[in-house]
Amino acid sequence: MSNEPSFQKIGELLNRSKKAKAPAYPWQDLALKIIKDLSVPDFKKSAVFKVCRDLPEHGVVQCLIDTKELCHTGEKWKYFFKLTSEKNSGNPSSNADNS
Repeated sequence: MSNEPSFQKIGELLNRSKKAKAPAYPWQDLALKIIKDLSVPDFKKSAVFKVCRDLPEHGVVQCLIDTKELCHTGEKWKYFFKLTSEKNSGNPSSNADNS
């Protein structure tokens, strides 16, 4: 009798079958890492994916590193977007202040 399979609840079977899909592109994985690391709110997640898709990976990673090093208080994701917009426009912040 101990060889008989035990029955399981349907909810347990359904929960077990759920698996996360792997990102289709490398930039999607980077975007998910940024969203997690910077606690990006739901309404800005699509913007993170757009930045990671449109800008070179090296530049986005550099912005992430700079954000982690320089922004210790407040909402880090706002600082990240400020850096990426400067990188996208090609204007460093020192030139923007002189205008």
